[in-house]
Amino acid sequence: MAIARYPAFVLDCPDPAALATFYGAVLDWPVSVRDGWAEIRADYGDCIGFQKVDAYTPPRWPGQDVPQQMHLDVNVDDLDEAESAVIALGATKHEHQPGTTFRVFLDPAGHPFCLCVD
Repeated sequence: MAIARYPAFVLDCPDPAALATFYGAVLDWPVSVRDGWAEIRADYGDCIGFQKVDAYTPPRWPGQDVPQQMHLDVNVDDLDEAESAVIALGATKHEHQPGTTFRVFLDPAGHPFCLCVD
């Protein structure tokens, strides 16, 4: 028997609505915003939450002075097309690119995330 129906990840950030809007557009999931909290949820249940942290400090990847602790991998069909799309939404491409089957970006709050192809 499963304990939970589906996982939910929560990211700290300075502006939950802005970060939920960014990832909602990346994943094409609807956005829900409340005071100090926002979330995006897939039709099948997966959820990512975003909570407001007033003294938020973004991770400094790849160094570990302020570790990332977690990051999202987003599987895509075309890296170039997906790169253009996330940059248009407000992501920045990180200067350190350690692989060829994925690309590392920073979301608008500074969290690293990867666009990946198989």
